[in-house]
Amino acid sequence: MLPTGEQIAIAHGNQRAVITEVGASLRNFVAGGINVIEGYAAEDLADGARGQVMYPWPNRLSSEDWTFSNRVGTPLVDNVAERTLNHGLVRYTPFSIDAVNQNRCSLSLVLHPSPTYPFASEIKVDYHLGTLGLTCTITVTNIDTVPIPFGAGSHPYLAVTTPSIEGATLHVPAKSYVNVNDRLLPTGTISPVIGTDRDFLTPKSVSGVVLDVTYTDFLRDDNGMATFTVTDAEGRSVEIAMDRNFPYACVYTGDTREPGRRRTSIAIEPMTCAADAFHTGKDILVLEPGQHWAGSWRMRRL
Repeated sequence: MLPTGEQIAIAHGNQRAVITEVGASLRNFVAGGINVIEGYAAEDLADGARGQVMYPWPNRLSSEDWTFSNRVGTPLVDNVAERTLNHGLVRYTPFSIDAVNQNRCSLSLVLHPSPTYPFASEIKVDYHLGTLGLTCTITVTNIDTVPIPFGAGSHPYLAVTTPSIEGATLHVPAKSYVNVNDRLLPTGTISPVIGTDRDFLTPKSVSGVVLDVTYTDFLRDDNGMATFTVTDAEGRSVEIAMDRNFPYACVYTGDTREPGRRRTSIAIEPMTCAADAFHTGKDILVLEPGQHWAGSWRMRRL
């Protein structure tokens, strides 16, 4: 038995992707024989949240109790140093595999109430390979008897074809970023990127630049998509675009990852809210009983 369960292979043209039963994670994505993401072997666990789905919150949740719909959540900390619980609760949970076709698959999970998240919900994750690359759609349904809060996101690492991201350029179509404290939790203020080392509105080099930054206030095209691009030192580019349901994205250059993985790719994480939204209330999503929500992002090698 593999650590990530059943491996689901889908294909379209020269594109190949592998999605895992555990976490509905994107383990591998290749186009024309070149990696689009930094994936991992089937025999490995996903370190650094590589390719994982983040739900019922993205990024970090602080250790203090929180309350919604008269229910109290008590986070069970997994980052002891910073007293946070990171990237949600479904990353290492098996999903049901509902449908598999040549170029698409659909997985779902009923998340039962727990001390950390005392609500019942269903999350569905659909992957589709096509002419626009790989599209991921996340759908959430409230199956509880009260309104539920949630956030969602994904954690792909965009690949470079060089040994590190040194010499790569990055384009982030964001006019603002979220200020954080020493626990990487929001301080309550959002600042403009202009004039800071976090300004990538015009593509520029990431050589020597350390990023673990949540961006917002995106520039979008006529279809409402915000597009981020990583171009490596060999001139090969990968882009990720997210719809209006993802008004935030964390950009992480991997400087705190384990040896051998540091600065070898750039994570660009579509998110519905910034960190600690259950406590701040900022842009948390709320569903009434029986109500649905869905958001999509897509990725391709140019």
